[in-house]
Amino acid sequence: MRLDILVFGAHPDDAELGAGATIAKEVSKGKKVGIVDLTRGELGTRGSAEIRDREAAKAAQILGVSVRENMEFADGFFVNDKEHQLELIKIIRKYRPEIVLCNAIDDRHIDHGRGSKLVSDACFLSGLIKIDTKMDGDDAWQDAWRPKIVYHYIQWKSLEPDFVVNVSGFMDKKTEAILAYGSQFYDPKSDEPETPISSKNFTDSVEYRARDLGRIIGVEHAEGFTVERYLGVDKLDDLI
Repeated sequence: MRLDILVFGAHPDDAELGAGATIAKEVSKGKKVGIVDLTRGELGTRGSAEIRDREAAKAAQILGVSVRENMEFADGFFVNDKEHQLELIKIIRKYRPEIVLCNAIDDRHIDHGRGSKLVSDACFLSGLIKIDTKMDGDDAWQDAWRPKIVYHYIQWKSLEPDFVVNVSGFMDKKTEAILAYGSQFYDPKSDEPETPISSKNFTDSVEYRARDLGRIIGVEHAEGFTVERYLGVDKLDDLI
């Protein structure tokens, strides 16, 4: 399956929190979008890997993505090395996306920045024809493929975005997808230990941060992204 956009997250729920409304908007425009989670989030304080698997599947259905896969890398301990890069190269060549979205370049959780660099490096290496890869169980060699662009969504830290996407009208879908992770977020009836993301303030912050970015560009809600290289446009009104 060829995808227009492939979204990576270090953990299930990263893609929804960082770019859920953008994903929903692109799907509504007919784009084929997929999500790849690097880990199952097995070190998370609340819930379990099995619960996160079910929650991720439900969130994917809510967003309407074409596919969701999990690399099953070690939560908290995966590294940016040849072994992990090759596994991601296989996925990139499998889906051949034009655009890749991935974790914040710097964040509170160590997996986010590390996952961001791992994905970015794999996207570059995927374009080198002398790197040979096959999907497991397939005898055919994969063709080289490099996405046109890698964008990084913003997570815990309030990083300054290089551009923002108007997601007005899609925040309800994002919120619904996030709340599919019932084990992770605010639930006044839960007796699980509290975490930085289980507070009501954190859940509320998803909406008010998007509203503040929207305010800056004169719309209701927006999501911010950072880039690795300059964005190029053909004419000034492409920026409107």
